[in-house]
Amino acid sequence: MFGQDKTTDKELLKTVNKRLQRGGGGAVTAEVQGGTVTLKGKIQYEAQRRPLTKIVSSIAGVRRVIDQVQLTPIRRG
Repeated sequence: MFGQDKTTDKELLKTVNKRLQRGGGGAVTAEVQGGTVTLKGKIQYEAQRRPLTKIVSSIAGVRRVIDQVQLTPIRRG
């Protein structure tokens, strides 16, 4: 039927996880509910955030991305 998204949350999660792995989001996990993807985990650099959310938001079936990723820089010294 035209206009209806037939992608299940389970299928969407599988696709999101594959894209995150390819995009370098190894420490980031995803949860999917009703087409809304919640990203959780840790990144070392703020510059990593935008590419991850962009990758996920470009996936067909994703309605919304909630970014709960925490910035935890490596401390040297």
